[in-house]
Amino acid sequence: MAKPLVTDELWAVVAPLLPPAAPHPKGGRPRVDDRAALTGILFVLRSGIPWEMLPAEMGCGSGMTCWRRLRDWHAAGVWQRLHHVLLERLHVAGQLDWSRASLDAQSVPAGKRGAHTGPNSTDRGKPGTKRHLLVDRRGTPLAVQLSAANQHDSTVFETLLDAVEPVRQARGRPRQRPAKLHADKGYDYRKCRLALRKRGIKARIARRGVESGQRLGRHRWVVERTFAWLNRFRRLRVRYERRDDIHLAFTKLACALITLKALKRFC
Repeated sequence: MAKPLVTDELWAVVAPLLPPAAPHPKGGRPRVDDRAALTGILFVLRSGIPWEMLPAEMGCGSGMTCWRRLRDWHAAGVWQRLHHVLLERLHVAGQLDWSRASLDAQSVPAGKRGAHTGPNSTDRGKPGTKRHLLVDRRGTPLAVQLSAANQHDSTVFETLLDAVEPVRQARGRPRQRPAKLHADKGYDYRKCRLALRKRGIKARIARRGVESGQRLGRHRWVVERTFAWLNRFRRLRVRYERRDDIHLAFTKLACALITLKALKRFC
């Protein structure tokens, strides 16, 4: 028998974060159960199928119903809070490693134009979207941002650092900054190093024309592995959505699922 997409463990974390359903005093069709809608969302995320092809026998309602639920929950901040709650549980268990962090970007094709799309120089100028990812020493996602494929990596550097929310730990003040940050030569700019210095983070950025980036790979490979984990979710291999908030919602949900897997593995 196939494993359920929404396990009891996942649902126990998600359910308290969901906003209450809006009342419908004039009646209408019964509302699709939230857990069933989440099952449909995860099925689309993992399989990559179009919304309209969501199998009716799954009992998740229509693809449009699941799409609306994904949109509304993203607007309510559910996926961000889900990721943060899982990070806190991982940190309280002592399994979130802030000693080193790695940062990088990855471009994916954009099937439709929209916000945060632009010509991708590595794909013959076709439209693309860039994902900017910050992970801890083990590769657990800490923050993710989107930009156009033609936007330079360094322009999103500070916003990505500040996107990490303070994470509670068993003792002491919440943690938000890693001790060191590893990055490639695309971030070798004075403004990036000043941004790290201002936040008390030690810079480990390869210098252009001075040193090879090969040694840096001893620590930076974890972010490349996390990008590979994200690409296991087939809906994220190509940006099919014209709306950037829908693609970001899928990306944040995938980061939360990766964090949940780390929590199950180390705790």
